[in-house]
This record gives sequence, C-alpha cells and structure tokens, in this order.
Amino acid sequence: MSNPPALNLTRFAWLSIGAAVLTIALKMGAYWLTNSVSLLSDALESLVNLVTAIIALIALTIASRPADDEFTFGYSKIEFFSSGFEGGMILIAAGSIVATAIPRLIAPQPIEQVGLGLIVSAVASLINLAVSRVLTTAGKRYDSITLQADAHHLMTDVITTAGVLVGVGLVSVSGWERLDPLIAILVAANILRTGFGLIRQAGQGLMDKSLPADDIQAIQEIFREYDQQGIKFHALRTRSAAARRFISMHILVPGEWSVQRAHHLAEQVEGQIRRRFPKIVVFTHVEPLEDPNSWADSNLDRD
Repeated sequence: MSNPPALNLTRFAWLSIGAAVLTIALKMGAYWLTNSVSLLSDALESLVNLVTAIIALIALTIASRPADDEFTFGYSKIEFFSSGFEGGMILIAAGSIVATAIPRLIAPQPIEQVGLGLIVSAVASLINLAVSRVLTTAGKRYDSITLQADAHHLMTDVITTAGVLVGVGLVSVSGWERLDPLIAILVAANILRTGFGLIRQAGQGLMDKSLPADDIQAIQEIFREYDQQGIKFHALRTRSAAARRFISMHILVPGEWSVQRAHHLAEQVEGQIRRRFPKIVVFTHVEPLEDPNSWADSNLDRD
C-alpha cells in the first residue's frame, strides 16, 4: 500500500476567485450601460462563478490535508461535495435568469449603448477563457474534479457570453426587443445541462463508482502477464476519491510458495499498477491457489 502526498491546489482557486470578481464588475457594467436582461443573466452566472470558486477554495484546502487517524484514507473525497455544490448553484442561477427574463418578455425594454456594453462584456469573456484554460490543464494534470468542474463552468460562461453578445447585436440591428429575454432563457437552459452534469458526477463519486473501463482493462492486462506462471487474480474492486484511486484484489499463488516469494510477487504487481497509475493506493491479499476457500469470497467481491 502506498499513500501519495496530498496536493495543495488552492492557488488555482484563488485565480478563479480573482477572475470571478473582475468579470462580475465588467458584466454588471455592461448591463448598466445597455439595460440588457441577457447581459444581466450573464452577470448572474459570473456571480455563481464567484460563489463556487470560494467553495472550491475551501474544498481544495481540506483535500490537501494529509491522512490522519480520523480520516485514514485522506480528505480528497471532499471534492465531490464541491462539484455537487457547484452544480446546485448553477441550477439556482438558471432559475434566477428565467425569473429575470420573463417580465422583460412580457414587457420588453429597449437596449442602450450596445457597442460599449458588448466590448466590456467581451473583455470579461476573454478573462474567463484564459482562466478556464489554466484550470483545465491543472485539473487534468492533478486529477482534481474541483478544478475540472470550475474550468467547465467557466467555459460554459464563455460560450454563454458569446451567445449573448451575438443576440444583443441582433436585437440592436433588428429592433426586436423580445429577442433579448429569449436569449436569456436560452442561456438558462444551456447552463442547466452543465449543472445536472456536475451533480451526476458528484453523486457517482460519492457512491464509490468504479474506475473507467479503460483503466480496468489496463489492470487486467497486467494480470494476464502472470498467466503462464500459474498466478490467478480475483476479487478486483476499484473506486476513486477525486484525485486518489483505490484498488483491492486477491492474488492466488501455488500453496508451496514461501511467504517471502508470495510477498515479493505482490510487491511486483503493486509496483506495476502504481507505475501505470501514479496516484493510486493498492491493497493485495495473497491466498493459496489450491485451497477452495480462496475462492469462497468470490460471491461477495467483484471478480
């Protein structure tokens, strides 16, 4: 068994917080200039970005703690709570956007100073795009679902803003004022999809979903290397806790082997798995191949 060191990724959360504060100021300024409800909906989504970035900071701070006597497997699973909370906040933002847009749909209002407002909003979108790229890279590098969720949310914000900018421009050209709240409602529908996706991902993590099929296949390929030696493997179980992965398995060896030889084999197999998946904790249980009781727990464990 090997416990990888905890990573402190809070610097990325601070980056997200700074970007959220700046983009909120810019987008609210764009709304103030134009009186566009679709630009207001875009600003509300950025407000959600700020709240979720703060939650991400808290989650990453906790996740960076090393394992202790109370939480012997570490604190990394807190990231699933952060991801789920972010999904919930996105759903709330979508509801707020719809509630803001409906009165404008019933009683449309003109848009003012479109050019300047669009420029300000475009600058805010470019900031989100840059930060999203940074968080995406960091999230993949460190296997942090919190950073990946934050990056995904920011990229959704960028796409939303692009749609809003096009829509507001069309309103200005066509003069059809109801198009503005209709765009806001489309924005809400788009971010709803993102919110449900994040909640689903968090739920799967909290339910200890197995590793992806490709990862399981890679582990099985390692097992097959030992077939010619008469070594068998069963009761393979996997799960993930954000950046950390866990594997448990039974290794069946000839009963005539010494304890030292069996232990050496187990260490060899664990080493191969760790080289394939650096951030992983491996549990092995060695049993005699000839003993029927070695297979007795196959009805309880996953083969």
